[in-house]
Amino acid sequence: MSESLSNNSIQLTPSAANRICKVMNNDSDLGNKFRVYVTGGGCSGFQYGFKFDSEIAFDDDVVDFENFSVLLDSMSYPYLYGSTLDFVEDLSGSKFVINNPNAKTTCGCGESFTI
Repeated sequence: MSESLSNNSIQLTPSAANRICKVMNNDSDLGNKFRVYVTGGGCSGFQYGFKFDSEIAFDDDVVDFENFSVLLDSMSYPYLYGSTLDFVEDLSGSKFVINNPNAKTTCGCGESFTI
């Protein structure tokens, strides 16, 4: 595996960082902030969410990388701490994937988890 862009809160693989930059460069209206969050739901209890966001909330942890920032809200932060964000392209499509050391179990598709 290639060396990750590292921060104690969250790490990004080069593939994830490249994909975020590519999408932001193709649409300047998106700004330079990428939100990673956790919501209730999914087949295992919690699910991951990703979106480009122009607003920083008062309770966000802002993780600065070279060309953009990743936003983690205070509710999602403890669930995501120490995780690695990756972007994968395979036969099932392309998507962001979280490798989460805090998850006790994950569903088969890797999009939801339990703590």
